[in-house]
Amino acid sequence: WGVRAERGHSAWLALAPHRLNSGLPVNIGVLFVPQQEAWVVERMGKFHRILEPGLNFLIPLLDRIRYVQSLKEIVINVPEQSAVTLDNVTLQIDGVLYLRVMDPYKASYGVEDPEYAVTQLAQTTMRSELGKLSLDRVFRERESLNANIVDAINQASDCWGIRCLRYEIKDIHVPPRVKESMQMQVEAERRKRATVLESEGTRESAINVAEGQKQAQILASEAEKAEQINKAAGEANAMLVKARAKAEAIQLLAAALAQQNGSAAASLSVAEQYVNAFSKLAKDSNTLLLPTNTGDITSMVTQVSVVGGTPVSCPGEVEVAACWGLALSPPCNSLVPSRPWASTPR
Repeated sequence: WGVRAERGHSAWLALAPHRLNSGLPVNIGVLFVPQQEAWVVERMGKFHRILEPGLNFLIPLLDRIRYVQSLKEIVINVPEQSAVTLDNVTLQIDGVLYLRVMDPYKASYGVEDPEYAVTQLAQTTMRSELGKLSLDRVFRERESLNANIVDAINQASDCWGIRCLRYEIKDIHVPPRVKESMQMQVEAERRKRATVLESEGTRESAINVAEGQKQAQILASEAEKAEQINKAAGEANAMLVKARAKAEAIQLLAAALAQQNGSAAASLSVAEQYVNAFSKLAKDSNTLLLPTNTGDITSMVTQVSVVGGTPVSCPGEVEVAACWGLALSPPCNSLVPSRPWASTPR
C-alpha cells in the first residue's frame, strides 16, 4: 500500500504544471490554472485561447503557454521625479499606482511590458498636470490632481487591456528656500487672521456696549415717562380730592352760616385771622405799610365785622366785643372800651 501511495503522489505531481526558468508553466497535457490568473495559449505560434481557472487540457508540443497574466490588483511604486509648476517652482514628487489587467489578450499582445509602460505614462502625466497648477493649488487640489492623472492614464492604456484604479501622491518635496518663504507666508497669514479676529472682537464689544447703553436710555426714558404719567395722575387725583374737600367745606360753611349766630361766628373767625396777621408784621422785613387808623381798635373791629358780611347788630356781637375787651353802647352800633388799653411802645 505504501508503494502504491507513493506512486499516486508522483503521478499527481507529474500532472501539476512545471515552470521553466522564464516562469511559464510547461504543457504536459493536463493543467490546473490557479484562481485570478489567465494563461494565454498559442498553438503553433498563433494565439489559440485563454485558459480559465481550474482543470484544462492541452495538446503537448502543439500548444504552448505564452503569457501568464494576474487578474489581481497590482500596486506599482512610481519613482520620484522632478516637475515644474505653473509659477516655476521645481518639486520632487513620487506616487503609488493601483491597476488591474482587464483584458489578458490586449495585455499580452498590445504592449511589450505593461507595468513599465504604465509607470512611464504615470510620470509623464504627472509632470503635465503639475505644469498646469501653481504651487498653492498643488497642495489644495491634491485629490483633483490624482483624479486627472487616473483619467489620463485610462485614456492611453485602454488599448493595453489595463485599467488604472487609483493614483496617490506620496510625498511632495519643496526646495528649502521655497519652504522658508511658505513658512513666513503662513505666519503672516496667521498674524493677519489674529489681527482681524481681534478687531472684529473689539467691534462686536463696542456694538454690544452701544446697544446696551441704547437699551438703558430707552428703559430710563420709559421709566421717566411712566413716572411723570403717574405723578400727573396723582396730582390730578389730589386736585380732584382737594376740590371735593373744598366744595364740601364750603357746603358745610354755608350750612353753618345759615344757622343761628352763624354771622357772629364768621366775624369772630375773621377778626382772629386779622389779629394774627398783625402779630406777624415786621418779623420778616423792616418796611411796613399800615392803615392810618391802626391804633383805633373800635374802627378796626367794625371793619372786621363788615368784612364778615353784616354790621354788628345782634347779641352774638356782644360775644365778639367781649373777646376784645369792648362793650357795646345801647344802640348796639358803637364800641366803648370796657377797661383802659395798655399802651405798649413798638
